[in-house]
Amino acid sequence: MAELAVDKHVKYILAVEKNKDSFESVVMDHLRMNGAYWGLTALDLLGKLDSVNVDEVISWILKCQHESGGFSGNIGHDPHILYTLSAVQVLALFNRLDVLDIDKVATCILSCVLLMKLFAHRWLYESIVSSCTSCFAQVSKLDITGLQNEDGSFSGDMWGEVDTRFSYIAICCLSILCCLDKINVEKAVSYILSCKNLDGGFGCTPGGESHAGQIFCCVGALALTGSLHYVDKDLLGWWLCERQVKSGGLNGRPEKLPDVCYSWWVLSSLIMIDRVHWIDKEKLVKFILDCQDVENGGISDRPDDAVDVYHTYFGVAGLSLLNYPGLKAIDPAYALPVDVVNRIFFSG
Repeated sequence: MAELAVDKHVKYILAVEKNKDSFESVVMDHLRMNGAYWGLTALDLLGKLDSVNVDEVISWILKCQHESGGFSGNIGHDPHILYTLSAVQVLALFNRLDVLDIDKVATCILSCVLLMKLFAHRWLYESIVSSCTSCFAQVSKLDITGLQNEDGSFSGDMWGEVDTRFSYIAICCLSILCCLDKINVEKAVSYILSCKNLDGGFGCTPGGESHAGQIFCCVGALALTGSLHYVDKDLLGWWLCERQVKSGGLNGRPEKLPDVCYSWWVLSSLIMIDRVHWIDKEKLVKFILDCQDVENGGISDRPDDAVDVYHTYFGVAGLSLLNYPGLKAIDPAYALPVDVVNRIFFSG
């Protein structure tokens, strides 16, 4: 079995950030904040986070923050809950959550739903068009009770898309910031449970098809709220373990090809429900290692495909969950190194 090419992967991740003119960098410009989280967390798991300039990263992150408190995928883009979590996670990696106005970030997360509703009023629409900043100022003055959707769901931004991904993101972000009490956790859990299917899995909305990515989001959110007792662990565990194919890799739903990223989405869920022993871990390790570019670094979705930072992170994170030698341990719910999570909740 091949070994993890640590030095090659570190070199690749650092090169992706430095080469702004590469195809990969250009197509990821709008979601660079996610890319920063993937690359930097992979570096930390590899024990090489000191390879980057912390001050430069933090300065860039703060330039992506909007008056609302939320973060965008890059400078000049709109804020979204997806990028806000990545920004918070990266700051947590560097132990620099102190640079945040935590109440402002929390208010932004809680305000997405209210903004969507307020857009329906013409007088407010006109005022928003003239000044988004004044709109957020109005929102921040309102009682945050009820900013969550009535059914307990969350929207990703002011335009109102609802998805269980956003439920996880809101819960994870607010938990990291120790602000989970600002939402109605009971309603949030109830909405997630309404997305549970007869096969034990979860979809993006009630009635949506079970998918490994959505299952991670729902199981992760339930884990962070102390609600895993609502999960049928045997039924869900069976659905998840059936995602392993002959090559050892995992797919996201039935009849699909295996993909390295599901080494995270499926494996973390199995760990959270204590059913990871239901898959062949050695075969999965081999599949991930076979997806490496051992000459230039990086990990791809499947063997011999082009590498990218997304699959590099999830490959390394999957190996970490599998206790691969030399890697730091990662928390399956927070998707951050265990030492970072412990520092947030147990230091000082």
